[in-house]
Amino acid sequence: MPARTPGILTLEPSGSWRSWAGGRRRRESGFSVKTVELFFLDSCCVRSAMEHAQEHEACPEQTQRYCVERPIYNQELLQGQLHRRQRTPQTLKQKIAHSCRCTSKKAKSHLYSFLPILKWLPRYPVKEYLLGDIISGVSTGVMQLPQGLAYALLAAVPPVFGLYSSFYPVFLYTFFGTSKHISIGTFAVVSMMVGGVAVREVPDEMISLDFNSTNVTDARDARRVQVAVTLAFLSGIIQLCLGFLRFGFVAIYLTEPLVRGFTTAAAVHVFTSQLKYFLGIKTSRYSGPLSVVYSIAAVLSNITMTNIAALIVGSTCIVLLLIGKEINDRFKKKLPVPIPMEIIVVIIGTGVSAGMNLNKSYKVDVVGNIPQGLRAPAVPEIQLIPAIFVDALAIAIVGFSMAVSMAKIFALKHGYTIDGNQELIALGICNSVGSFFQTFSVTCSMSRSLVQESTGGRTQIAGALSSVMVLLVLVAVGYLFEPLPQTVLAAIVMVNLKGMFKQFGDVTHFWRTSKIELAIWVVAFVASLFLGLDYGLLTAVTFAMITVIYRTQSPQYRILGQIPDTDIYCDVEEYEEVKEYPGIKIFQANTSLYFANSESYASALKKKTGVDPCAILAARRKAQKRHAREIKAANEHRKKAVLKLTNDVEASVKHEIANDDLPVNGKFADSAVQDVSPDEHEHFVETKTNIRSLILDFTPVNFVDSVGAKTLKSIIKEYKEVGVCVCIACCSGPVMNELTRLNFFDKAVTRELLFHSIHDAVLACQVKDGSAFTD
Repeated sequence: MPARTPGILTLEPSGSWRSWAGGRRRRESGFSVKTVELFFLDSCCVRSAMEHAQEHEACPEQTQRYCVERPIYNQELLQGQLHRRQRTPQTLKQKIAHSCRCTSKKAKSHLYSFLPILKWLPRYPVKEYLLGDIISGVSTGVMQLPQGLAYALLAAVPPVFGLYSSFYPVFLYTFFGTSKHISIGTFAVVSMMVGGVAVREVPDEMISLDFNSTNVTDARDARRVQVAVTLAFLSGIIQLCLGFLRFGFVAIYLTEPLVRGFTTAAAVHVFTSQLKYFLGIKTSRYSGPLSVVYSIAAVLSNITMTNIAALIVGSTCIVLLLIGKEINDRFKKKLPVPIPMEIIVVIIGTGVSAGMNLNKSYKVDVVGNIPQGLRAPAVPEIQLIPAIFVDALAIAIVGFSMAVSMAKIFALKHGYTIDGNQELIALGICNSVGSFFQTFSVTCSMSRSLVQESTGGRTQIAGALSSVMVLLVLVAVGYLFEPLPQTVLAAIVMVNLKGMFKQFGDVTHFWRTSKIELAIWVVAFVASLFLGLDYGLLTAVTFAMITVIYRTQSPQYRILGQIPDTDIYCDVEEYEEVKEYPGIKIFQANTSLYFANSESYASALKKKTGVDPCAILAARRKAQKRHAREIKAANEHRKKAVLKLTNDVEASVKHEIANDDLPVNGKFADSAVQDVSPDEHEHFVETKTNIRSLILDFTPVNFVDSVGAKTLKSIIKEYKEVGVCVCIACCSGPVMNELTRLNFFDKAVTRELLFHSIHDAVLACQVKDGSAFTD
């Protein structure tokens, strides 16, 4: 074997894990330090130790080993050898002055951050990207038209406002968005939330005018449009404020199981709301808690009034759409672009409706008047804000989470980054500015985004081209879609929910992987289904927070042991090879230490180690009291015996009494003192001889609050009273700083109890106990 030189990489032909104990000791920082050399060998072939031994001759390459020789470090010794960097803290005035300082470079950076188009458009490779963006933009625009018309019904506004919402926000996102592939515009879940607020604020019963039904409908729709527009304005302002305040992280609280359960419930709401259009039934629209139950009951109560023509047209459209989607899925690698079945169905439905005059001949509801051109800008009704603020907040967060989740997926796939805060700002501008042009709240559409990416879209130019297609329809050919039956739009919405309904499969997935995530999914689904999307989202987020608290209050507790001949420590209950050191217990809890779990941490520590200082001290005090009582009884007995002896003058009688009742030289008292129960003796002996040191592994601990620090100090003092030394290993720098700020360290609890690693703590405990570390 070659010579082992500390700090020098040496090569040896064999691969194994070994350790050598150095034989020299020296005094450093007031305690004995033992220098240990550790040699770790990494096999050149990935295999188990047994396989490596069997196949050693088949592996001619030399394996690597490294040697480390250093003292046993505790925090006191380590901090004494390190020198902190000198940092001059800035005053509040200096921080404000620095943040307000404006340079050309800083101004340019902020401008590029606020308007990302200035950064990527000058570098746009026309020859490489333009053709793909054009094909993608046309394909997405073809989907944008029917979905805009259909989702307007979900938002409880006339269909033309869906086209407005498919133009202005999409065009604005080109300038302010950072994602190259998502398609902004109308989305079923957000449209459903908007429609619920509009129906709640302007129910069908509110409009009771002495006009014909057409005027009543027009007045109701105008009021609902104002609610939807104001809701878009307020949700956009909220998103802008969150973006400027760098609150892009709020989306992390909408965990994936929560979002999937919420959107599945939203799909049920959307499907239920479209049944009356699909069947051609006249029913009221409901919102709030149990709205889905009321909607189903209303449809079932009027099922006999189903319009057969509308049902046939809608069913035919559903069949055609499902066939088209199946073809697109099966042959997506062979098709240059997906078959635009939605626009085909819209064109066929419009032609059939116009040719057969379905509206007058068969009473089939159609889209109706689509004004040509764009509307003049108008200010939203600010007085509605107090009534819809909570709903706007929910829509702002849900819309942002949808957009960011899709944007992150595409960014990861194509190797670029997005800015979550800038996405908030971009969505805020799309919603708030668009509201002046009568748009309702928008976000990213999953189906259109997938089409935009799969058809070759490379930049935001594709989204801009899709918005131009919508503009052409609004300006030139919008009137052609007036005969379009509403049952066709309902069919388009229902088929687009197919992907969301597949999320019911999440139940089996989460059942196998995580019961807590399954609970989040179920609560989000049930609460959103029966309480409504707004209250359901609030309930789901609250429950998700509770699960986090539950996990920190119910962590996993482990006793660790050493993998032989290494400095690696694992759960003794999980691996057979892991062994515990005699007299040393290593305790680990995979959680931080704070007010909510401090008590459970201390209880688990006592249970896992088998040493309860309080019980030991109580038993000791009880034994001491019993001992004192026995001594007192013995003394009283002695006094009585002496009194009896003084009255008896015969020496023989005195000798008999002394032998029978009064042990010589105080032996009577000693025997009374020794009359202690065997269980107590065994308990005292076990704690004194078997466990002398306790090491707390703080590797999973991220923070400690004042209650946790007090609990930790109490643990150290209690175990010290019963002769058990408590050490802390792997305490991170931030946790160390928190303990310092909380005045954790004093004369009784010093930094010498904190060690850089578990192995340092184990060796220090062995040195303290007077035992040498051997191989």
